[in-house]
Amino acid sequence: RMSVQMDPSAFRPPAEVGLVDLDQETGHYNEKCGVFGCFNVQKASHTCYYGMVGLQHRGQEGGGMVTGELSSTGDRSRFHLHRGLGLVTDIFTPDDIASLPGTSAIGHTRYSTAGGKTQLEGFQPFCVRYRIGNLALAHNGNLSNFHELRSFFEQHGVLLQSTVDSELFLHLISHSKRRSQLDQIFDAMTQAEGAFSCVIMTETSLVAVRDPNGFRPLCIGRIPKGGPDGGDGYVVASETCALDLCKAEYVREVEPGELIVIDRNTVNTGAFTTLRLPQKFGVSQCIFEYVYFARPDSLIFGDFVTKVRREHGRQLAREHPVPKVGPDSPPVVVVPVPDSAAHATMGYVEECLRMGLSCIQDLGFFRNPYVGRSFIAPSQENRDIKVRCKFNPMRHVCEGQIIVMIDDSIVRGTTAKQLIRLVMAAGAKEVHFRVASPPVTDPCFYGMDFPTKEELFANVHAGDKTAMAKWLGVESIGYLSPEGLVESTVRSSPTGASHGYCRACFTGIYPVPVTSQAAQVLSEEKGPHPENLFTKR
Repeated sequence: RMSVQMDPSAFRPPAEVGLVDLDQETGHYNEKCGVFGCFNVQKASHTCYYGMVGLQHRGQEGGGMVTGELSSTGDRSRFHLHRGLGLVTDIFTPDDIASLPGTSAIGHTRYSTAGGKTQLEGFQPFCVRYRIGNLALAHNGNLSNFHELRSFFEQHGVLLQSTVDSELFLHLISHSKRRSQLDQIFDAMTQAEGAFSCVIMTETSLVAVRDPNGFRPLCIGRIPKGGPDGGDGYVVASETCALDLCKAEYVREVEPGELIVIDRNTVNTGAFTTLRLPQKFGVSQCIFEYVYFARPDSLIFGDFVTKVRREHGRQLAREHPVPKVGPDSPPVVVVPVPDSAAHATMGYVEECLRMGLSCIQDLGFFRNPYVGRSFIAPSQENRDIKVRCKFNPMRHVCEGQIIVMIDDSIVRGTTAKQLIRLVMAAGAKEVHFRVASPPVTDPCFYGMDFPTKEELFANVHAGDKTAMAKWLGVESIGYLSPEGLVESTVRSSPTGASHGYCRACFTGIYPVPVTSQAAQVLSEEKGPHPENLFTKR
C-alpha cells in the first residue's frame, strides 16, 4: 500500500506579468540536484528533511520525500510520498513531516536538466509498486543515452509518466529478466550511460549507486545509535554538508561504479554489500563541482571544496596576477563576486602577496539577504535595477581604487557586465576581471544545463580576450588555464592524480560518448531564449 500526498502549492496559478525570477536575472546558479537517503533512523522524515535542507543549494525548484514504514506484520513496508514546488522549508510543514512515518526515507532537491520544469509528475523521488514490491528512487545527473532508452520503451508500448530521464531507471528495473530485486537494480544500472548518483529505497534496504565515471559526488554517513532499536543509523547524501546537519559521521565516498546495499545486515555488522558496475570509459569526476556547484564546507572527491578553490585562486594569481602599482600608490583592491568566488579570492590574494605584489582583499558588494527568489518589478525596468535589488557596491571600497574582481566562472557574461558597471559607477579608477576557471566553450550532457554553444560568452567573442574585456568594460581579463585548473585541483586533492576529471565544458572532449541525436535535441529544446541555470551568466 502506498499513500501519496501532493503539496497544494504545486497547483499555483501561473506567475503574473512583472514577477521576475531574481536568480535568473542576477546570475545565481540553480545547480543540478541533490539526493539524500537514510536507513534504520528514528523519525526518518525529520532526518531526511534536514538532509535536504543541507542540499538546498543543489536545487531550489522543488523536491520531495518518500518514507518507508514497516507493516504491522513486519514483513512488508508501506511507502508514503510528499512532493511540491519551492524550497524544502516551503514544501514541508510540521504536519507534512508528521504524516511521513517510518525508519527509512529518501529525498530529492530538484533543478531540472532533462524534463519539464513545471511538471509535478517529473519531480522526484519517484515511487512505484511493481511485481516484487514498493520501490522509490532519486537521481542526480543526466543520462547521455536517454533518448535511445526512451525510444526503446516507447516502441515497446511502455507508458511514460514524465519527460525526466530518471524515470527510465524504474522501467529498466521492472523490465529486467533477473530474479532478485538487487540483480534487477544492478542490471538497470549497467544499461545506463552518463552521469547518475542514485539512492533507491526498497522495502528492506537502501541502495546507493554512482556511475562508473563518478561524475557526481555521493557519500555515506553513520548516526551512532540513531536507530529505533539502539543500533546505528545510516545516511547517504550528495555532499557531506548534509551529514553535518544530521549529526552523522562521515564514513566514506561511494566510489565510481560502486553499488552499495545498506540493510539489516549492515546495521548488525557494520558491513556493506558491494557490487561493481563495469568500467567502459574510465573515471572522470566533474571538475565544475569544485569550481562552483558543491558547498565550500563539503568534502567531495576526496578533499574539502574550500581547499581546492583556494588553490585555484593561487594558480590564477600565478597566471594572471594583480597589476603592479607604484610604491606611493594605494594597493590594488581584490573583491569577490558574491558568494561563490570568496574562497578562490582568498587564495588569489595570498599568492599575490607572496609574490611581492601590493594588494588587499575587501568586500566590494553588499548582497541583500532579504531578497527572495522573485520580486515584483515593472516590466519596463532595465536589468541594472534588478541586479541592484540583490547587489549594491561598497562605495568606500571602490571609489578611486584599482579593482580586481574575481569570479568562479563566466558563461554568458551578462551579470559580470552589470556588476562591473556598478563598481565603475561607485567611483572605481579601473577594473580588471579574473576568472578562477577556463572559458566555458561547450555544453554539458552530464547534468549541467548550459546555453547552446553559440551563446556562450567565450564563443560569442571567438576566444578573443581583448574583445571580451572591451565588451565587459574592463582594462583586462584573465582566465585560469585548463592545465592550471587540473594541476591546482590535483595538487590539493589526494585522489586527483588517480581519478581523472571531466572538463568537457572547457575542452569539448566528452569522456562518455554523446550521440548526435542528443546534441541536436539539446539545441532544439533550448530555443532562442533558454531558461536554465546559466541563462543569466
